[in-house]
Amino acid sequence: MFGLSQAQREYVDRVRDLATTKLAGVPTAEGRVNRPLLRELGRLGLLRGLFGGQPDEPPRDAAAMQLCLLRETLASVSTEAETALALQGLGSYPILQAGRPEIVERWLPGVVCGEVVAAFALSEPDAGSDAAALALRAEPDPSGGWRLFGEKTWISNAPEADVYTVFARTTEGARAKGVTAFVVPGDAEGLSGEHLDLLAPHAIGRLVLEDVRVTEADVLGEVDGGFAVAMRTLDLFRPSVGAFAVGMAQAALDAAVAWSCEREAFGAPLHTRQSVEHTLAEMETRVRASRLLVRAAASSYDEGAPAREVTTAAAAAKLFATETAQWVVDQAVQIHGARALQRGHLLEHLYREVRAPRIYEGASEVQRTIIGRALVRAHQEGTQ
Repeated sequence: MFGLSQAQREYVDRVRDLATTKLAGVPTAEGRVNRPLLRELGRLGLLRGLFGGQPDEPPRDAAAMQLCLLRETLASVSTEAETALALQGLGSYPILQAGRPEIVERWLPGVVCGEVVAAFALSEPDAGSDAAALALRAEPDPSGGWRLFGEKTWISNAPEADVYTVFARTTEGARAKGVTAFVVPGDAEGLSGEHLDLLAPHAIGRLVLEDVRVTEADVLGEVDGGFAVAMRTLDLFRPSVGAFAVGMAQAALDAAVAWSCEREAFGAPLHTRQSVEHTLAEMETRVRASRLLVRAAASSYDEGAPAREVTTAAAAAKLFATETAQWVVDQAVQIHGARALQRGHLLEHLYREVRAPRIYEGASEVQRTIIGRALVRAHQEGTQ
């Protein structure tokens, strides 16, 4: 278990038991928000893990290591449950970290019990990886508050969410320094949207904001300080995206090992073929390395390491773990052969699911840029 404490090991065992015995029976909802699943996650106390809490405890500030353990364990059993849980955290954590007390009290209890669906609305048609290029604008309302105009896309849980964290341009030409985060209710007047159909069917869509009014209390943090709210959220969730990837990779590896022992070819089990044995060994090595990077990044966040180190560690964890998961799942498919491509097979499911994490919350190329710039900056500062 890579140095986990007794309490952490017990937590992983409890999550795995709940996932296999309680969540497996909840019907799927491809392409839509699975509200029964969210309510069950809330009833079981698993949504509290997003904020560092245990079942029957009030939520508190997020603990990155616990979030990673939670996401990895759920992903190894049910990617739908893992994704539903993670999106609740991504959409609501900005409210927890930067919202006024009355805003936190309005939304967080419902998120934790699974009755309120949250969403993180950052990406736009022309501002995905370049998050500082946001165009959705917020104009001051003469009667108080703000009015929002523009479009968001690739937003998970849209257009069904009950509450959105929306990032909007409040100062033109200022890039990252001119963005503000707002809370927008899902039933706000002027807010509309549509579902998008992806390779792996998830609740994801497009939002249109046409003169959507929000109050001063709905501002998260400071005006023009929204980019920092977004980055603090992503610094927490990027390692846990890596944990999600590790969980999928582990499930694929376990399936490949089992099949190599069951399947006979040319008069002997598959695992006796050196090419298969060496592939399994490489899969295991990369999964172990990914897990260690994820947990190192989570520890940096929890221990209050300098912001630059937290960001770099998170980028490295997400980059390596998601790229590794793609490779591991592909190798598992190869070991299984054509049966792995049959609709409904575990690996057919994982093959579709594993692709998106290399793109969302910063594509692999963005993570490489973050890491490379940090290396150069550290060198330049050390030589001054």
